[in-house]
Amino acid sequence: MTRITVIGAGFGALTAVRKLRAADRDLTIDVIAPKPELVYYPSTIWIPTGLRRPEDVVVDLNPFFRRMGVNYHQASATGLRDGGRVVITDAGEVPNDGLVIASGGRFLKKLPGIEHSITPCEGVPAAVAIRDRIAAMQGGTIAFGFAGNPKEPSAMRGGPVFEFMFGIDQHLRKRGDRDRFKLVFFTPAPKPGNRLGPKAVEGLLKEMKRRDIETHLGHKLKAFEADKVITEGGEFGADLIVFMPGMTGNAWFDDTELPRSEGGLLQANEFCQVVGQDKVYVAGDSGSFPGPDWLPKQAHMADLQAEAAVANLLGEFAGKAPSQTYKTELICIVDTRSSGILVKRTEKRSVILPATPMFHWAKRAFEWWYLRQYR
Repeated sequence: MTRITVIGAGFGALTAVRKLRAADRDLTIDVIAPKPELVYYPSTIWIPTGLRRPEDVVVDLNPFFRRMGVNYHQASATGLRDGGRVVITDAGEVPNDGLVIASGGRFLKKLPGIEHSITPCEGVPAAVAIRDRIAAMQGGTIAFGFAGNPKEPSAMRGGPVFEFMFGIDQHLRKRGDRDRFKLVFFTPAPKPGNRLGPKAVEGLLKEMKRRDIETHLGHKLKAFEADKVITEGGEFGADLIVFMPGMTGNAWFDDTELPRSEGGLLQANEFCQVVGQDKVYVAGDSGSFPGPDWLPKQAHMADLQAEAAVANLLGEFAGKAPSQTYKTELICIVDTRSSGILVKRTEKRSVILPATPMFHWAKRAFEWWYLRQYR
């Protein structure tokens, strides 16, 4: 009986599980993850402003695993051996005939003083920390920023920073004390959001100006202090720093022989196959994939890559060469808590639609639709 192991419990990993089970009722599927839960990161943007509670965005996966007939291993991967046929974990070894790695990425935290910032996409505790800090503030400066991995252009997640910033701006206005706060957006990039497309840059800057959000753009970051952001272009005070650093690969990749990109991610080909490996595939933030430099690190892309990975892996068991590729597409709604800006980019065109309440409600509807398959 064929045994396939999936590492991770995020978007790409769970899509892989669904596609594997839909394709073959008799497959043995092992899932390795530290917790049997899915954190729906797109909705963590609403925790600081009270639109979502922590428990609203965390889904217990035990019922889903039972429905899928999955063998769940509560463990963290620590390495591989035998060409990927054995996953080494902190709770023992798990053999496989095929492997899908979707264990996410790791934030680069080398900037001096980065401990003085909160990384919003580190999970629910980070979003709660932002919520509690803002609830205790009666005024001051809140700085929002992001940076990338200079060796991996796609290993960046800036979109959520805009959403946290716009949502908190809206929340303070509703609270009635926005005039007591200064909001500052900063990034080393001279054109923030450029990966979303040229039109998106113009739209986002226009939205910041409309909301009286100051900008500090195009200057390399030097350090953070408890009350300060320091860049090569100057420094400014900040009572709260919300900062998303660039990403790299998981630490456990170092204990494997898998090929890595210059930026530290697993090197994949257009079929989501780890280059030069037998029946080892990758999806989502763990991988470095061929494509344009704006290729997104987002749930939608992880889902598309997981579908391709599963199709090609199962095809190999049937004696077929990998042939299915993933669609290169960026699609998101930049939410402001009461409205949303729709952004879509493909290799042929870039589209941005201005803020409207309809897109906010569409984002909330998608959350319900997406999560119901796991609840």
